[in-house]
Amino acid sequence: MKIRLISFTKITLITAPVLVLLPLVFQSCHTTNKDNNTDSVTSRPATNASAAGFKIKAAISCTKNGMIKEDSILYMHQGGEAFKPTVVNAVSTATGKSNADMAWIPGGAFSMGGINPTGMTDGGMEAMDDARPVHRVFVDGFYMDKTEVTNVEFAKFVKATGYITVAEQKPTAAEFPGASPEELVAGSVVFTPPGHKVQLNDLSQWWSYQKGADWKHPLGPGSDLKGKENYPVVQVCWEDAAAYAKWAGKRLPTEAEWEFAARGGKAGDLYPWGNQLKQDGRWMANTFQGSFPDHDNAEDGETGLGPVKKYPANAYGLYDMAGNAWEWCADWYRNDYYNSFDPNKVARNPKGPSASLDPLEPGQKKKVQRGGSFLCTDQYCTRYMVGSRGKGEYRSATNHVGFRCVQDIKHGSNPALVTQKVL
Repeated sequence: MKIRLISFTKITLITAPVLVLLPLVFQSCHTTNKDNNTDSVTSRPATNASAAGFKIKAAISCTKNGMIKEDSILYMHQGGEAFKPTVVNAVSTATGKSNADMAWIPGGAFSMGGINPTGMTDGGMEAMDDARPVHRVFVDGFYMDKTEVTNVEFAKFVKATGYITVAEQKPTAAEFPGASPEELVAGSVVFTPPGHKVQLNDLSQWWSYQKGADWKHPLGPGSDLKGKENYPVVQVCWEDAAAYAKWAGKRLPTEAEWEFAARGGKAGDLYPWGNQLKQDGRWMANTFQGSFPDHDNAEDGETGLGPVKKYPANAYGLYDMAGNAWEWCADWYRNDYYNSFDPNKVARNPKGPSASLDPLEPGQKKKVQRGGSFLCTDQYCTRYMVGSRGKGEYRSATNHVGFRCVQDIKHGSNPALVTQKVL
């Protein structure tokens, strides 16, 4: 594999298909079935043979109009009947209480997953097979960060520990065999909108690997965090997020915990706030409007990543559970994982499969991502819908992926369950 450095508008770019495509496959809008071939040294491929021809299927879904009355019948015919009522744990007054930074998530039983509401006004053309079948899950109560971890919070962690993120580290020859020493440079993947309309079948038109891009310089070496202290930290891979969570005395949420929290006690809604992309004419999340990927017209008030807490919280007091930045989860990603659940049983606190499998790139080790980002759009990829799933190579980072943490109840303070409430 050859990595070529070129100069482009005073920014050094690395034109390496593997590096560009590695962390971005989570945006894939289709899946296939292949054998799981993993390597023994690293999840990053040694060649770009499989990545060179990789294309992402464009998706058109989630229009601005929202779900209309006639859609309800179609929704049920499309699989919406799979969602059973959520049974939320109702507890005594000894319940853990939300504080300034973390919300109490009561836990309970719910229907996890998503359907493809093709043909609906607020539907989609993406198959999203990896989010089906809808299955029944129970999660215990826990605390969850009300927002994604911010730049100022991550900076405290780095100052206290001296931690160096993966994007700041020089790649090794073991990760990229055959690359010369001068070609192994620290950096990460950055969204760079093209100056004109493009076909949506080649993501290299709007993604590039940039030398010097990291959490302190999310858009490359010419960028910084001035005025963005309250923005989600990005350019952090799963490994970085897990390290922060451990330092903070927390952990990353399981995929099941994340979805239960995002749904806010409701069953089967398309979004954390309901079934309409906008409520009373108001945008509820930071997503992409205009012409993807060349021009975001900022109808929602933001272009690119925005500050936390700008949009309304969900029923559990959680902000930005859709849009703004994708969020890492603890689980390995496997496209067929939901098929492993017994339809006649309720899975209790599932923690994901034992290993990763993405048939599109079977040699890469990927973790689940949830929630979508500022790049989600009805023109391309609509995985900000609450039951949908994202994925990313666990040691790769981009400028639209962050994380939030959860915390278990301290031993001895677990509130006794007294009733269960159906919503």
